[in-house]
Amino acid sequence: MRSSAVVAPEPCHSGEEDSALAQAGTGMRGSALLWAGPGVGCSGPRREKEEEVEEGEPQVQLEARELWRQFDQCGTEMVITKSGRRMFPPLRIRCFGLEPKSKYMFLLDIVGADDSRYKFHQGRWMVAGQADPELPKRMYIHPDSPSSGQQWMNKVINFHKVKLTNNISDKHGFTILNSMHKYQPRFHLVKASDVLTLPYSTFRSYVFTETRFIAVTAYQNDKITQLKIDNNPFAKGFRDTGNGRREKR
Repeated sequence: MRSSAVVAPEPCHSGEEDSALAQAGTGMRGSALLWAGPGVGCSGPRREKEEEVEEGEPQVQLEARELWRQFDQCGTEMVITKSGRRMFPPLRIRCFGLEPKSKYMFLLDIVGADDSRYKFHQGRWMVAGQADPELPKRMYIHPDSPSSGQQWMNKVINFHKVKLTNNISDKHGFTILNSMHKYQPRFHLVKASDVLTLPYSTFRSYVFTETRFIAVTAYQNDKITQLKIDNNPFAKGFRDTGNGRREKR
């Protein structure tokens, strides 16, 4: 199936409808689909203020947004491994304005943010050349999909089970990324009661630019390492040894 490198650069709290024409095929809860996903313009209009969102329009809010902004100011890095690595900060959202009794599905994909490859040099990230060829894109379906609008609105929607890998032969449904490339996560809300209806359903997509990151095989920026140590409850190993930085790629 075809893959897509479309990325919507502007942040928004409420998405723009977009018809998904690519074939989704079959999938399982919490699994990934090989799929082109929504097309151009999926991010919707830029919102300068939360109050400007139209009444009754579905809205999505990023959890721990201030923490994401702290990482983004330093240039967020996410480690990718052959066995798959979870993200920190985790991708978590809340939603509002759904029809309480209607069925919805939430999906996530991670797409290339630009056409460049990067390197960390003299304390900062800089462009090092043209991006490597695109890897197969996978759409992650939240394992609670489908659920009623009320069920989604009653909780924090957590995508913590998403794993990142550099293994192009991965068979576990992990998201396959190139090291030293910049990526942008995208959330998609679909009014649908079955995965088989996804290719014919209307998507509302949401992008928060503070969640962009550079994929690495080892942390490059000491500031990012320290932020992870200070905020990740599972970073005990980093605290015990005093570092988590290995040889640069």
